Amino acid sequence: MGSETTVKLTSLSSKGGCGCKIGPADLMQVLRNLPPVEPNPNLLVGLDTSDDAGVYKLNDELAIVQTLDFFTPIVDDPYAFGQIAAANAISDIYAMGAKPLTVLNIVAFPISTLDKSILSDILRGAADKVKEAGATLVGGHSIDDKEPKFGLSVTGIVHPDKVRSNAGAKPGDKIILTKPIGVGIMTTSIKNGKLSAEEVERVTKVMSTLNKTAAEVMEPYDVHACTDVTGFGLMGHSLEMAKGSGVEILIHKQDVPVLPRVRELAEQGFVPGGTKNNFTHVQDDIVFPENMDQIDRWILCDAVTSGGLLISVPGEHAEKLHQELVDAGVEASIIGEVRGSHSGQIVID
Repeated sequence: MGSETTVKLTSLSSKGGCGCKIGPADLMQVLRNLPPVEPNPNLLVGLDTSDDAGVYKLNDELAIVQTLDFFTPIVDDPYAFGQIAAANAISDIYAMGAKPLTVLNIVAFPISTLDKSILSDILRGAADKVKEAGATLVGGHSIDDKEPKFGLSVTGIVHPDKVRSNAGAKPGDKIILTKPIGVGIMTTSIKNGKLSAEEVERVTKVMSTLNKTAAEVMEPYDVHACTDVTGFGLMGHSLEMAKGSGVEILIHKQDVPVLPRVRELAEQGFVPGGTKNNFTHVQDDIVFPENMDQIDRWILCDAVTSGGLLISVPGEHAEKLHQELVDAGVEASIIGEVRGSHSGQIVID
């Protein structure tokens, strides 16, 4: 962790982490008014499928993958905040089947009112994660802002034939998730002082863990689709996969890993606005069991920060991939399957 500070970073913003995202419904209305992007044969992945990053082909052997992500503090420790923000931004590169190459820091910070050592710790936490990922920091940009924000712009590389999109899931696939959900509810509880030190450490570890190992383990497999679970929640990102792939995805609720005490905390009212917005946006495309209460529906839609990979892999390979992930220390679970009926729909059982 970083140097001791009496500043509670999460108190400096109304929202934290990927819960800061403009909601999917509002974002769709904005993007709908933009002119269509001119066709470009070298643009392998663009705006069409709501994917994690853009992919541009340079030649027959090399494509670049570009993404950026930044947000307000999700935890109070500045070093941990830097780690989480970096892990979250780099995750998009892993989700596309690529390797991170270079990063740029994105900084907004109230430099005249907060101790400069706080920003140093944020940057140090991020630098450690960038190093762990094997990428290189090449620069960045900063602005003086009353509300701290931090993130990265990341460039990765991949072979054009090995890009993993979120739009290739096929009937018969199994769905694997590599981190537990409930992060948004837990971090809202941090903001309200409801977690023990051990619980804060647990959720911080989940968020600050790179998806590097999971990506490396899945690399040799014939993965049909992949995305990472972030601000739009498990249901939102699963729905993007279902719609992009033209399939139905069945999620087994009892197999979805959830952090401890999430339901208890949700029952106490610590459900972030981003989670509720997610539910409102996706509810018409999801078949929930009639006996599932609103709390469990919110948990499945919880706005995640730096979540796991959501992997669609042929059913005959799923158990082997799952076991290799677990053996490598990844908190992976097989949570569902892909079906051919009712294109663009999620069913929960």
